[in-house]
Amino acid sequence: MTRITLVRGDITEQQVDAVVNAANSSLLGGGGVDGAIHRRGGPEILADCRRLRASRYGRGLPTGRAVATTAGRLPARWVIHTVGPVYRPDEDLSELLASCYRESLRVADELGARTVAFPVVSAGIYGWPMDDAARIALTTVAGAAGAVAEARFVLFDEEAFETFRSVLGALAPEG
Repeated sequence: MTRITLVRGDITEQQVDAVVNAANSSLLGGGGVDGAIHRRGGPEILADCRRLRASRYGRGLPTGRAVATTAGRLPARWVIHTVGPVYRPDEDLSELLASCYRESLRVADELGARTVAFPVVSAGIYGWPMDDAARIALTTVAGAAGAVAEARFVLFDEEAFETFRSVLGALAPEG
């Protein structure tokens, strides 16, 4: 069973087997978490991403999928890139968002990763409401089967941390 932990901090400083990157489909870096991971991880991550684009993902990584690269200079072994959906209030894309977490855990299992650090996928510039993003992330990871021992949600600010703590508390069984 995967233990879920919450940490307020910087995902690029996590000493884990794998760090999940909230990437864009190009895999070539961007803003937010994606930009921070590419900057701190160095050119090795971008080189791996370019190789992926030149081979399997010529049109980019599809939304809801995940793929791994080296972690470069990060204190992790791998980066698992996943592309979250852009929030649309008139369309239910929650299954695509849940798929980001399931696919990231599947890739982590294939790599043999036991500890994985997650950001909040799609809640930044992609506009997903934090409380709903937390509910989807936590219920998906809690319900996933696999060998990952710890799923660590690394939350950059106090608001996100408190939202995740509240949602996780509501999901915890009584007793």
